[in-house]
Amino acid sequence: MKIVCSTNMPFVEDAFAELGDTLCVDGRAIGPAHVRDATILATRSTTQVDAALLEGSAIRFVGTATIGTDHLDIPYLNEHGIVWCYSPGCNAESVAEYVTTALLCLARRKHVALEGLTLGVIGVGNVGRRVVCKGQALGMTVLQNDPPRQRNEGADGPAFVSLPHLLAESDVVTVHVPLTHDGDDATLHMADQGFFAAMKPGAWFLNAARGPVVASPALLAAIDSDKLGGTVLDTWEGEPHISRALLERVDLGSPHIAGHSFEGKVMGTEMVYANACRFLGTAPTWRAETRLPPPPVPRVALDASACAMDIALDRVVSQVYAIEADDRALREGLALDETKRAAHFDRLRKEYPIRREFRFTTAAVSGHPAVSARLAALGFSNRTIPSVLSSSDAER
Repeated sequence: MKIVCSTNMPFVEDAFAELGDTLCVDGRAIGPAHVRDATILATRSTTQVDAALLEGSAIRFVGTATIGTDHLDIPYLNEHGIVWCYSPGCNAESVAEYVTTALLCLARRKHVALEGLTLGVIGVGNVGRRVVCKGQALGMTVLQNDPPRQRNEGADGPAFVSLPHLLAESDVVTVHVPLTHDGDDATLHMADQGFFAAMKPGAWFLNAARGPVVASPALLAAIDSDKLGGTVLDTWEGEPHISRALLERVDLGSPHIAGHSFEGKVMGTEMVYANACRFLGTAPTWRAETRLPPPPVPRVALDASACAMDIALDRVVSQVYAIEADDRALREGLALDETKRAAHFDRLRKEYPIRREFRFTTAAVSGHPAVSARLAALGFSNRTIPSVLSSSDAER
């Protein structure tokens, strides 16, 4: 049995080798010739899985190691009896940590304290729920908007608010919705001219969901008119052919890697593998937890006695995830022509360095017990040191 796998899935060849003969191909390069005689396709969002790819092929199972499914033609798969799966929640913690890191970075750059600000979370699913918790851990007041959940859960769910209320009251708006084109809850170009006009003047805007959720011209106009006080984009319309004008104007930009923690990607691989085993009627034996390498930053030490809260948190978080390095790397493509910029964007995703989640780092903090408590709430392994660290051990 032939299995075609995306090279951007960690350990994918190791996991699927026991099930058949694996062919690993760059996700964006997977074409009809690769899948013609294959039974299983395991991939990520860079592969468009539709009739153009699958017509006439032997594919009977498609698995995507992502939380989004907008790259899958689900009606086509269903109509042709092709079993499919996705990986809901696999990288939710990674995206929430991306948002946390971006907020702390903007707070440092703009000399603003996050505590007491209002964070508006649009879309409160696997990712959004975690973002709500991170915002609360940062001392922010959190507003939540999720019409489908509000209809389904009613009084049993959180105290959801309307979108106009959230936009008018939030100092920071972050979007975590799927990309949908139809129905009452369609999200295509949800963040349009009216959306940005309704936001509080000077508010920050973050998108780590899907690029087409935002109408790029409307966002550009909001930035250029000084309506927004800060902008963070991880996802872009037209990827990998992203807007040079937007990249020049955002405070932080990254190449669709918010969910690219090592754990998030590996968990996606394992979820697709487990579903493929179920499809084949065989018991899964491969386990990702036995393959995880030691974290590159197992411990961060900090003397927080003279630090403001956000500065202390930022000094720890930035050692685990250097979000500004992602921003610099993406901007290195600004001078390239469109074709080379697109290749640069894809290369940054494909060659993304290992980034581990907060839980794999111990934060050893002295001088400020409240910092230790905040870091624990953000997900760090944590211990408080009663005495001040030596200058050689303390994070400056």
